[in-house]
Amino acid sequence: EKEMDVKSRVPGKMVEVKVAVGDTVATKDVLGVMEAMKMNQNIACPCDGVVKEIKFAPGDRVDAGAVMFVIE
Repeated sequence: EKEMDVKSRVPGKMVEVKVAVGDTVATKDVLGVMEAMKMNQNIACPCDGVVKEIKFAPGDRVDAGAVMFVIE
């Protein structure tokens, strides 16, 4: 089984996490919401799978390129 890292494209702040470890997710499901450049942006799942790791909690600062979620 391969893992897919879901990375932040821009620096910002995690606003909301909408999934839990162990959740089954599908392509385009919203994993969480991030605030960047004063706008909230949904973090879409890139593939079908199961949430293996969640790396940030609401309120955490997220750097560009940081892995936010791991899907397997």
